Amino acid sequence: MAETVADHMLRRLREWDVHQVFGYPGDGINGLVAAFGEADNRPRFVQARHEEMAAFEAVGYAKFSGTLGVCAATSGPGAVHLLNGLYDAKLDHVPVVALVGQTARSAKGGSYQQELDLGALLKDVASEYLVEVDVPEQLPNALDRAVRTALARRCPTALIVPADVQELEYTGPAHTFKHVPSSPSGSVRAVVTPPEDELAEAAAVLNAGRRVAILAGQGARNAAEELTRVAEMTGAGVAKALLGKDVLSDDLPYVTGSIGLLGTRPSYELMRDCDTLLIVGSNLPYSQFLPEFGQARAVQIDIDGGMIGMRYPTEVNLVGEAKATLRALLPLLEPKPDRSWRETVERNVGSWWATLHDQAMLDADPVNPMRVVHELSERIPADAIVTADSGSSTNWYARNLKMRGRMRGSLSGTLATMGAGVPYAVGAKFAHPDRPVVALVGDGAMQMNGMAELLTIARYRPLWSDPRLVVCVFTNHDLNQVTWELRAMGGAPKFTESQSLPPVSYADFARAVGLDGVTVTDPGELGGAWDRALSADGPVVLDVHCDPEMPPIPPHATFAQIKSTTEALLKGDPNAWHILTQGAKTKAQEFTP
Repeated sequence: MAETVADHMLRRLREWDVHQVFGYPGDGINGLVAAFGEADNRPRFVQARHEEMAAFEAVGYAKFSGTLGVCAATSGPGAVHLLNGLYDAKLDHVPVVALVGQTARSAKGGSYQQELDLGALLKDVASEYLVEVDVPEQLPNALDRAVRTALARRCPTALIVPADVQELEYTGPAHTFKHVPSSPSGSVRAVVTPPEDELAEAAAVLNAGRRVAILAGQGARNAAEELTRVAEMTGAGVAKALLGKDVLSDDLPYVTGSIGLLGTRPSYELMRDCDTLLIVGSNLPYSQFLPEFGQARAVQIDIDGGMIGMRYPTEVNLVGEAKATLRALLPLLEPKPDRSWRETVERNVGSWWATLHDQAMLDADPVNPMRVVHELSERIPADAIVTADSGSSTNWYARNLKMRGRMRGSLSGTLATMGAGVPYAVGAKFAHPDRPVVALVGDGAMQMNGMAELLTIARYRPLWSDPRLVVCVFTNHDLNQVTWELRAMGGAPKFTESQSLPPVSYADFARAVGLDGVTVTDPGELGGAWDRALSADGPVVLDVHCDPEMPPIPPHATFAQIKSTTEALLKGDPNAWHILTQGAKTKAQEFTP
């Protein structure tokens, strides 16, 4: 049989070393689906339960593999469903290519079934590269450029291929006018370092500082060794943006943990008291968590010149890849003999971990959600991958989980969408089938789409050499993060109709689809439940019944926020007295020796 356009698409993806495409079928990609069958499912078509989940799985795969994620969907509703996951990729700078079907060319413009203006639909999310393939000769250049652009610019791109084009016989571009050739695969990365004079300026700023702070983001992930050496040389403390939580081990005594609304007290103190700031690979958008403007001299390192110098008034901006730039900077740095600043940072860090332990051990009704992550942190394998969803459980991931060894972790950082935790975990298992994965998910996100994706886990579990995938559900029957935001920022009590969730047993549901399920209602059972899940011979759902009234109070909570929360409770919030008691007990641990 002659090779079709769809056949050649898969051939080209194999040449780009793509091993799976996350998707959902539909008649707009029938030609592509048939090609998977002809190609003996190479690359593998991974069927999600929904196109949005397919996009999230591609994002999770790309984040944890460090390579390209690919997703596919039919025309019309399929393309619409991809959007949320593709925006997650765009905002977190993740390389993903979306293959999208379209109504046959002969029907376009005729208000045909499932016909949408896909160019208009996708032009914002895939703004770096979006093209429709209308003749076979277009394909190699269009697909190669979509892949190269996604990898080089760390962004989503999209290829629209009408249904009839997919089934045409493939003919490549010729050596003639208006045909564009292409070369498959090959590296798209360049090691970029700033010029010597700019490096010298940056070193002068860092050498002059007496109290140096470093903010590390996901762009510093490949530069852990260099970042550690810079911190040692300058005597700096290191705070981590949430997307960079896995950049450095939390066992290092000068690593202060997460920064921002979900951050730690020592990170807040580090930024409050420093006189010099080095930002590496981060574009944390919340400048209010950085030093006061004018307080600190600042240097920033980022690979993207278009994003540099826009979060803090920086004195020197170094456009370059983090690892190479730090390596070039290190010989210019002078060691600081006065270690009093470093000693202060380390004391603050040690005190904070003790505080978190005490907070996690506070009584709650029935289980303290902080203890869920605390008990995990005590026993998680050093090569585990952790995914977190958006919700109040994200607070405990951000603060209570200690990263160490080869551990990786991520979440929907900038879009902060609900529902990414479980599909990220699926993507992580395909990226690293030989490593354990843990997903930390609120019951709101679980009901939104996580339950359905348990079916995907059950289907593909035989492919994973390490069978461990734990989905931990924080069951509190409340859309808890928004409930607390209403109280703290809006001064409004909990509105039950919008915030309460219908009860369901996630452990029972897991067992119904062929997975193991464990329900925990007693804090004394948590350690044993984690031990069981982390040593299981297959995926496990932990359904932990948590107290919704343990407040995620940031260590830098303002008087206005606390006042607003108290006023909200006094306006008739359910269980107001219990909430005030739990909040007082939690906050008291920060001031009790």
